[in-house]
Amino acid sequence: MQQSAQRSGSRAGRWQARMTAGVVGYLVFVEFTSGVLQGYYIPLLTDIARHLGINDADVNWLEAGQLMLSAIAVPVLAKLGDLHGHRRMLLWSAAVVAVATIVLAFAQTFPVFLLAWAVQGIYAAWLPLQVALIYSRSRGLPDTAARTRRATGLIVAALQLGAIVGALSGGVIGDLLGDALWLVLLAPGVLVVGVVVVVWRLVPEGTDRMQGVVDSGGAALLTAVLLVVTGGLTFVRLNGAEQAWPWLVVAAGLLLVWPFVRYELRQPDPLVDFRVLRSSAMWPVQLTAGLFGVSVLGAQGPLSTFARTDPDVYGYGLGLSTSSVSLVIGAYVISMLVGASQFARVSRLTTPRLTLIGAAALVATGYLLLVPFHDELGQVLAGMTVAGVGSGALVAALPAAAAAAAPAGRTAVATGLTNTTKVIGGMFASSVFALALAAGAPVLAGGVEGTAGSLTGYVTVWAICGSTALIAAVALVFVPRLAFADPAQTEDRTVAAREETAG
Repeated sequence: MQQSAQRSGSRAGRWQARMTAGVVGYLVFVEFTSGVLQGYYIPLLTDIARHLGINDADVNWLEAGQLMLSAIAVPVLAKLGDLHGHRRMLLWSAAVVAVATIVLAFAQTFPVFLLAWAVQGIYAAWLPLQVALIYSRSRGLPDTAARTRRATGLIVAALQLGAIVGALSGGVIGDLLGDALWLVLLAPGVLVVGVVVVVWRLVPEGTDRMQGVVDSGGAALLTAVLLVVTGGLTFVRLNGAEQAWPWLVVAAGLLLVWPFVRYELRQPDPLVDFRVLRSSAMWPVQLTAGLFGVSVLGAQGPLSTFARTDPDVYGYGLGLSTSSVSLVIGAYVISMLVGASQFARVSRLTTPRLTLIGAAALVATGYLLLVPFHDELGQVLAGMTVAGVGSGALVAALPAAAAAAAPAGRTAVATGLTNTTKVIGGMFASSVFALALAAGAPVLAGGVEGTAGSLTGYVTVWAICGSTALIAAVALVFVPRLAFADPAQTEDRTVAAREETAG
């Protein structure tokens, strides 16, 4: 009887594993499309800026607006996923992104473009919803955490592959159809519509559910914090850093964080569960996600515009064409693909904690190398490749680590929180980088103001990206040594350590 039960349990486990693998296969396409969206527009940013009549520094406000909306939408959608189904929220968010992508192509003014661009950023919720769905469908298997890490590495690898394809195709299509920018911008919409169909028809729902309601008060307070801070930074950009009152607006927004945290701690079912952050395995992960967002989300616009800046006119920059910039972005994303695809293997050989520390250190090294070495294409490629390997590993590792450290029924909230903190870090970085690039903007012969950002601003961007990644590596040292590992792996390493000590 016992053997029969064991065989039955083994068959059920194999069936569950096959079902999980099938789900991952469909989600690969979803995350591939997310990657295309993240890479496609980067080589086109200068063209978009000229089309909308804005300077290169103002491109960062597009990123800031998108990241701000993402920071609000991700925790809400993650919470709704835990309450009503991760697949359901994935489907609805994909539909909204599809509409925004199509509107983006036909926008003729900066406000409309900014609104559509911001709404499109809801795709940031796709990854945490998918990780939670995978974790839910593999729950009960003996290697749930390891299986989630492998699956997350696979879909993140698809994301990076999509970013490569997006960056290369964006550059090529931009060169071929440059006179019809609306048609260039419409191309990604076809893939997003495909995501809606795939999720609707092929992706099954998860099994985990939790009781509760969406914390609308918390969402309102979070929105207020982000709007006031971003608004203050916008006023600094428009009125000049020497004016005091815009900085007071920024300070008021930061002070609103305190009542937001106090309010959330009083809620039985908060939007952002700060109690989860008290775990020694969780707070360094979330801090790392926020600091990592500075570089992975905030620095892509400056990288693109620096590569397009003509050194013969401004004395710095790489002077690349749209298609050539796509090759630079492609090289960076290929290195991210390598990091994402190898992080699970490196974690098995070492520990997930050491993998996270090493990845953050690589990001820091790559960006700090750009501070002195940025005059030639080879130098920029070398720095971005080193940073890219670490970035790819972190993109894959952070949501999986949060899922492993989260209590049952809160995986989407925990993984969503990594994206929330990441986009908040990217939002602040984009706003600050816009100010840095605008400060000391070059003036051309005849007193004509140039459209390029300042060299000092670019160096500041790279220094901030490297420093924040270094701080993240230090924070991860405080994670328990065997955090995020499966129980069997933890037991094996503990036994090995005891034997080594006894020997």
